[in-house]
Amino acid sequence: FNNFHQIVTWYYSPYPTAYIGNAKQLLICGFCLKYFPRKQVFAEHKETCYRRHPPGIAIYEHNGIAIYEVDGAVNKVYCQCLCLLARLFLEHKTLCFDVESFLFYIMTTSDAQGRHVVGYFSKEKISPLGYNLACILVVPPYQKVGHGRGLIQLAYELSRRTGCRGTPERPLSDLGLRGFFSYWKSTILHELRRVGPGQNISVSDLAARTCLMPEDIVYTLRRLDLLAEVAAAVTGLP
Repeated sequence: FNNFHQIVTWYYSPYPTAYIGNAKQLLICGFCLKYFPRKQVFAEHKETCYRRHPPGIAIYEHNGIAIYEVDGAVNKVYCQCLCLLARLFLEHKTLCFDVESFLFYIMTTSDAQGRHVVGYFSKEKISPLGYNLACILVVPPYQKVGHGRGLIQLAYELSRRTGCRGTPERPLSDLGLRGFFSYWKSTILHELRRVGPGQNISVSDLAARTCLMPEDIVYTLRRLDLLAEVAAAVTGLP
């Protein structure tokens, strides 16, 4: 993957057996995400693949990191390949082919060859339940360096810009829950530190300031064992 990573996968992904057969190893282009069961075919593809970054619109670029917004209806095959890749590392992911109703936010890192995918999150274009994120993945070689937090932060920034509160779609994977809890914790504690002596703040106030759902705020405070401690000073907590 990405021309230089050999990754042991975690779960089954429904790559079409009519094409890959019984291949024990897949070769995946780090730019277009197409997959190949044989080295010769992959080598021929690399000679002709013109793509050097994800399709769509670059909405963020800084210090070698870029994020692209990709419409699943416009770039269907690319997004399907992305979802098939993600399924190799996400136990609960079920959507791999019906991508038209989703937007994908793809994070890349740059080198002399181009911009390589390191992770992404997807979200429904219209979510009646207020989900600001449907699926999130950081590819294993790029984990534990802050990319997941950056993607979560972007999901909430998009919610903020539309004037909405957001929450991730359930169920969350263990890795996903750890990432979101870390973000919720730091965001809530930052706001609580801004409360002056003698001032009160409610869960609704915290939700308005952070764009977090009230139930996620309460969940976080309970996990931190802060709910009873702050209940006397913070009004509106259940």
